[in-house]
Amino acid sequence: MKVIIVGGVAGGASAAARLRRLDETAQIVIYEKSGFVSYANCGLPYYIGDVITDKGRLTVQTPESLWSRFKIKVKVFHEVTDIDPDKKTVTVKNITDGTEWTEQYDKLLLSPGAKPVKPDLAGMDSDRIFTLRTVEDTIKIHDHVKNLNPESVIIVGGGYIGIEVAENLKEKGLKVTIIQKPDQLMNTIDYDMAAFVHGKLRAKGITIKLNSTVTGFCERNGKVAAMLEGESGIEADMVLLAIGVAPENNLAKKAGLKIGVKGSIIVNDRMETSVPDIYAVGDAVTVKNYITGVEGVIALAGPANKQGRIAADNICGGNSCYVGTMGTSVIKIFDMTVAATGLTGKAARAAGIDYESVVLFPSSHADYYPGAKTMIMKVVYDKTSRRLLGAQIIGAEGADKRLDVLAAAISGGIPADRLKDLELAYAPPFSSAKDPVNMAGFMIENILNGYVKQYHWYEDTELPRDGSVTLLDVRTADEYENGHIDGYKNIPVDVLRDRLNEVDITKPVYVVCQSGLRGYVACRILSQTGYDCYNMSGGYMFYAGVMREKSLNENTYPCGMEKQMSENDYKYSDNKIRLKNKEGKTLAFIEFPEFSKGKVEVTHTVVDPSLQGQGIAGRLTELMANKLRAEGKKAELTCSYAIKWFNKNREYSDVLIDPETEYKKAGQVSETSCGIPKHR
Repeated sequence: MKVIIVGGVAGGASAAARLRRLDETAQIVIYEKSGFVSYANCGLPYYIGDVITDKGRLTVQTPESLWSRFKIKVKVFHEVTDIDPDKKTVTVKNITDGTEWTEQYDKLLLSPGAKPVKPDLAGMDSDRIFTLRTVEDTIKIHDHVKNLNPESVIIVGGGYIGIEVAENLKEKGLKVTIIQKPDQLMNTIDYDMAAFVHGKLRAKGITIKLNSTVTGFCERNGKVAAMLEGESGIEADMVLLAIGVAPENNLAKKAGLKIGVKGSIIVNDRMETSVPDIYAVGDAVTVKNYITGVEGVIALAGPANKQGRIAADNICGGNSCYVGTMGTSVIKIFDMTVAATGLTGKAARAAGIDYESVVLFPSSHADYYPGAKTMIMKVVYDKTSRRLLGAQIIGAEGADKRLDVLAAAISGGIPADRLKDLELAYAPPFSSAKDPVNMAGFMIENILNGYVKQYHWYEDTELPRDGSVTLLDVRTADEYENGHIDGYKNIPVDVLRDRLNEVDITKPVYVVCQSGLRGYVACRILSQTGYDCYNMSGGYMFYAGVMREKSLNENTYPCGMEKQMSENDYKYSDNKIRLKNKEGKTLAFIEFPEFSKGKVEVTHTVVDPSLQGQGIAGRLTELMANKLRAEGKKAELTCSYAIKWFNKNREYSDVLIDPETEYKKAGQVSETSCGIPKHR
């Protein structure tokens, strides 16, 4: 049996290896029109950013290695230009020398992949405009950045490739602007979750222009300008187009294969096309959504690898089937992880499903074990059938782990409320006794069983402010003072039972807390006392994150209350006091010159934006004062930001408060100077 495979990378290369493992006598030939037969698409942005410094590491297999181990014949820089299904032949062109010939096959596997979408716009021929799909594209961009030292880049498109390249070029010191036509980045997650992505990118200094349409490009003043519909254009030294990919279907069309949604090659669950003995896999084929059964296309390496294996099984006489895809994905955005699987709320609504979702802010592991970080989880389920539909998680360590558990639960048909019953590994450095996945199950069970009713951040604007309903904030007075939703009255949950007389039992009560957890407790108190009450899903943290596009604060307890830093979290060296994480990365620092008589201005920098508003500046200033006191000096601090922290957390007999100092509210820590210490 002779099998010809058109295209390598994930689908074609995995099919070839599986074929050899199943049939030692088969003649297997791969024709790949690029110079690389098997490479890591997902690693390409990291070579641009010099995270991966050896381009050879991007290559998974080479023609030599495939021949050495599997006796698979690989021809790179060879393009299959035509297929004759009746004669079972392909026409092959050697791109290097232009020669052509016809070759016979018994089975043909198409793995042509997808091509970057390049709109028909003016100025697209500029050598400053790039796309990223192949290793050659990556090398071209990398060399351009290295040799020409551009200072700015425009990235058109806010999907995975666009964001990953934005991160890598920002880390190399370029000024980065992302232009996106929709109102959010990353269509694989809901708008409310994407708001936290926007907040992270903006906090890292990346400019995001949403609802902006590029109408063309032009070169001027040694730069390339992106012209925008109804807006002023933007200039940069280079442009990356990352607006999506389209199935590479030219060969399939010429061969008369049936074409489906978005130009993809139609295949059945055995990866067979409409023409006998021709199979197709990867980014170019039609796939079915595992949950809805709706046909679509998806450009992910995981599905492509599985499809290659299935096609090889069936070519060799097996009976393997592809069950569909849930679109499970994960992306690193600086120090943040964003992961998703299954349906978003938006997709569930479009599919006509009566869905609900829960939002929670669990910790990556036990809070009492050092280094726990807060994550956001959004779990979507069918209210009627209790079927688990999808999940989205934003966080740091542990986010991918929880997402994979939820993806497995969806695949296994586990009902949403049964998440509470999953027995998951627990030890303080890794999780909590009630894992975040279990917590999502508890929350869903409470809603389905009627123990609590909830409302969402977007429904707040519809609530009347005329007194016909009670809007109740059950956080602490300090939390309320540091930010709240207009119209909400503050009664902390711990004193709610004693102050029920202040809540009108004849009116519906809409409750908000910081993360939703204390709101649930408050609703249980109220509902068992005869009130009709509703808890805001995700609480004020979620509301503020969406409405103001704030970065996720990773230093909170599951109830949303901020954690206080301990003395051991801070390090002294030279003239700086640094706050470092357990990996040694500096999160914030305060620096001061050699002290002499008189006033000395101290500057501080909060490197990690998730720490903004937590009193870090005051804490660092306090530690600086401690250092001076340890040297036998007396420090008088006039930094009001630090003073507020001192008053709230501890007292010092030798700290003198200057009442004339202007008060600066918590959260405004981006100012370059917040205090004037003295010593005498």
